[in-house]
Amino acid sequence: MAGVVVVFDFDRTIIDGDSDNWVVTQMGLSDLFNQLRRTLPWNSLMDRMMKELHLQGKTAENIAECLRHAVLDPQIALAIKSAHAIGCDLRIISDANQFFIEKILEQHGLLSCFSKIYTNPTHVDQEGMLRIFPYHDSTTSPHACPRCPPNMCKGQVLDLINASYPDGERQRFIYLGDGGGDYCPTLKLQSCDYVMPRKNYPLWNRIHSDPVLIKAEVHEWSTGEELERNLLNIINTICIKETSNGSNPSQPNSSDCNLIL
Repeated sequence: MAGVVVVFDFDRTIIDGDSDNWVVTQMGLSDLFNQLRRTLPWNSLMDRMMKELHLQGKTAENIAECLRHAVLDPQIALAIKSAHAIGCDLRIISDANQFFIEKILEQHGLLSCFSKIYTNPTHVDQEGMLRIFPYHDSTTSPHACPRCPPNMCKGQVLDLINASYPDGERQRFIYLGDGGGDYCPTLKLQSCDYVMPRKNYPLWNRIHSDPVLIKAEVHEWSTGEELERNLLNIINTICIKETSNGSNPSQPNSSDCNLIL
């Protein structure tokens, strides 16, 4: 559907849990993780966990196999496939990492549904060790956003997505997330946009603690079934509005429909 961009968080949104915690727990790293948790930034900590797995003789394929067992609600998978089939542009903005996200999406046949994934990059080095790096390198390109962790400002990523479309073709955004890091991009959404916070999670709490700052229409969800129903209802509502207005969804009439850059 031209003009509609659906942006998903990953952990506790597309998957029910946290992909980092899944690997740490399933691969027996909980003790070391807890020992180092207060001494290292999260990205550095996860990179250290990958080093530990390498020292134990575990390969990137062993990690991939672990990730293939991560739980993903079939209703959420159906929602993603349906939105993609309709023609929406699907993106992911996540503070997880490239390797974890791609392996889980591949397992569930969803990777091709997303036009781009914005997350902490990874690569397997010459020794076969999986390495995890920050999306924003604080030493060379700090984002300077006071709301977000040093390694990723999701609000700046949303600006980047908006800027990637041709001038004058402002998109309708639907943003789905759960965490505190999803609050910054939510503040950039306008009255023609929608935000879908997971109920009783940090993003939902922030929105309800100061709703006057939120311009987008809020549709909460708790289960995969609710996510699927609400997302497809929103897409259908956008379609009906644009059809009745006789306008192109990528060129809305509302002068208020502009991201704050």
